[in-house]
Amino acid sequence: MTVVGYPITTSLTRGSLPTKGTRWKFQAANYYIMSIYMDLRRYNNRSAWKVKCSDVEVPQKLKHEDTYVDRRDKFRRFNRKKLSRKRCGGLRGRGWKFGSGFIDGVFPVLSPIALKILELVEQNEDIDRIWTVLDTLPRTHTTWDDIVNVAVQLRLNKKWDEIVVLCQWILHRSSFKPDILCYNLMIDAFGQKSQHKKAEAVYLELLEARCIPTEDTYALMLRTYCASRLFAKAEAIFSEMRKYGLSSSAVVYNAYIEGLIKGGNNTKAIEIYERMKQERCEPTTETYTMLINLYGKANKSYMALKVFNEMRTRKGKPNICTYTALINAFARDGQCEKAEEIFELLQEAGLEPDV
Repeated sequence: MTVVGYPITTSLTRGSLPTKGTRWKFQAANYYIMSIYMDLRRYNNRSAWKVKCSDVEVPQKLKHEDTYVDRRDKFRRFNRKKLSRKRCGGLRGRGWKFGSGFIDGVFPVLSPIALKILELVEQNEDIDRIWTVLDTLPRTHTTWDDIVNVAVQLRLNKKWDEIVVLCQWILHRSSFKPDILCYNLMIDAFGQKSQHKKAEAVYLELLEARCIPTEDTYALMLRTYCASRLFAKAEAIFSEMRKYGLSSSAVVYNAYIEGLIKGGNNTKAIEIYERMKQERCEPTTETYTMLINLYGKANKSYMALKVFNEMRTRKGKPNICTYTALINAFARDGQCEKAEEIFELLQEAGLEPDV
């Protein structure tokens, strides 16, 4: 029995129905035919808009991307609609922040009870009333998860006073056994309010409770001391971390460098960066970005470029923030051509400038 109506299939199967040995040929022919059919459909249905000029219709291709010629006479494409995005907005203004590791980047899903707790804490100023209502909650694992999620959400909302109220209830009134997350939240809240003495008191309290501090604890303490320009205490807490067997990780070094930069001690920040490399702690993308930004604001674009080249030599991966910092460094020095070259490197890396 021959195959009729499909010339390609007939030629591949030699005019007979597929047997067990030739079945793959028949299937391949069908797939080939379908692919041609789909290509024809896509061609016939291609999108084009027409501009009417008198009685003549001139089809013009839709321009999905903008094309331009760069300094090296190469064609480049730039999609205006493709933007670098991040949850809660673009990257602008948040380029130099590093994750403290224990809570940044976490977006909790609040249960109905957790939403009620959040509403209670945010809308009431009477601490006794808040604690009285919290006392009525059942002592279960679910309740604990709800309270932690509320604390995380308060931090995302930058409600530092509310975090302190909630964590103090856990520490001094509830029957829950607080963990290091609770202490870290309080240290962070007091640090954000520039209350280093209260943050220090929480740190001593966690040691008395025999709660083992983590690298995030020391990162937060370093940032708190540097924000208050207590650089000697920052160095002391950095040394104390070694007593508990914790090595100086990139998280701790990044916190130290960031705190020093924000505290206006750029010389010490560069010193800590060099110490970081001497102790064979590999700098991260955030580390290099902070140093490039530091040199850029000091009108030392040549040093910013040196750090950038060092990053690439060490197989580091620059992100959109790194390129933006370097472009800004050259722009501040009036080196627009260099800034354009870095912008081209940004696009060659497959990144898109954020707006």
